Amino acid sequence: MPGRVASSFRDPSGHVYDIGGRVFRTVRAPGRDDFEFVRSTGFLEGKVRSGQVLEAHLVPNELLGDVAPDACYVLEHPRLEFVSHPYEWSFWGLRAAALLTLELHRDALRHGISMSDASAYNVQFDGPNPVLIDYLSFRRYQDGELWAGHRQFCEQLLYPLLLTAYTGVPFNAMLRSHLSGIGASDLLALLPVLHRLSPRFLLHVGLPARLSRTRSRSTATTAEQLSHTKLPKTALLRILEAMHSWVGALRPHRRRTAWQTYADLNSYSEGERGEKARFVAEFVAASRPRTLWDLGCNTGDYSKVALEAGAGRVIGFETDQGALDAAFLRAEREKLRFLPLYQELLNPSPDQGWRQEERKGLQSRAQADAVLMLALIHHLAIANNVPLAEVVDWATSLAPAGVIEFVPKEDPMAAALLALRPDIFPDYTREAFLAALGERADLTSVREITGTGRLLVAYRRP
Repeated sequence: MPGRVASSFRDPSGHVYDIGGRVFRTVRAPGRDDFEFVRSTGFLEGKVRSGQVLEAHLVPNELLGDVAPDACYVLEHPRLEFVSHPYEWSFWGLRAAALLTLELHRDALRHGISMSDASAYNVQFDGPNPVLIDYLSFRRYQDGELWAGHRQFCEQLLYPLLLTAYTGVPFNAMLRSHLSGIGASDLLALLPVLHRLSPRFLLHVGLPARLSRTRSRSTATTAEQLSHTKLPKTALLRILEAMHSWVGALRPHRRRTAWQTYADLNSYSEGERGEKARFVAEFVAASRPRTLWDLGCNTGDYSKVALEAGAGRVIGFETDQGALDAAFLRAEREKLRFLPLYQELLNPSPDQGWRQEERKGLQSRAQADAVLMLALIHHLAIANNVPLAEVVDWATSLAPAGVIEFVPKEDPMAAALLALRPDIFPDYTREAFLAALGERADLTSVREITGTGRLLVAYRRP
């Protein structure tokens, strides 16, 4: 359908459209009554003011014309600068999304409103701050109703958090492979027996796993039983509060990782580190990017430098879970407009889901105004055998301007990569790097910042 956002096709109550750079949400007949009721309570307006729900304004239906002739209402949302997916979030990001979902449902119930689903994909981030984007998740509460979104909340939010909190295994790969989330039976198979004995675990994991097995044998009987089950609102509120306390107490179960302490263990002197920060700040001050991508952001040192120099927002990409968690907590603590995400740059998020359109891959979603690629090139070219020219070509394709740090073989960090393998990289040289970058962009500034020959180069594509 022209202009319709592919990920919004599942909801019969309405769809999202991206037309001429503007983002619209329709309300169709199946969702009309609930939308009118929720709107009459003023609940959403209060949550918009608190920053928990994305802003929206009613606009004339004629703006969509023949694109959505069945629309009862049309809303316009501000355009999100970057859309992330739950399998890219840090543990703390997923936890923040889970807590927001529980808080919104709890507060909605007090206004006579319930949430029809609890999809993690309904949450986006402004820096480290989660915001719900789906207005049609809210509907009039029906007395005695069960929590319709319980299974979805568990599979997409709670179970991934439990996996990492109780085993130390990152949830990212499983969520990327299973877009609907982690099933209760799968989680049970992965967790130590010790964690299966608490009443809350039995209620939210053990019982759903048992029901799943029961449904597979007698679906009609189970559905009939559930249809007659009633849950008082007070009981539902207690469940939400208990889950909020549980989720709020979760912490990732892992040791300190190799790159979490990189800022303290790298080969820079204090003066060299300061020179690197000045170079980045000068580049950002001159280019003023609205959105900057920090490739291999580690704990966010240079993301913060970029923000202080005038970048509108920074999206960081990191594979080390310890560094990623530290970066997210730093963004929260220091109130930075910085969102660190899990991203394997050698295997970035692909186009996937229904028709390979439902969840867009990294470069299908957006491009940056500028990129930083600091202390990364040797990991791609030497540790992973990506030809140097291809690394440069890829980096310059991401944004019209950027900074790349070249780390020569003589540097201790590059030398460590070569210590246990033959040097099969004759083309990995400073001269080859500058030539490859010069073929693709204008070099606006070049500065050697260490005694081992590390080079910072700012560039802009013509």
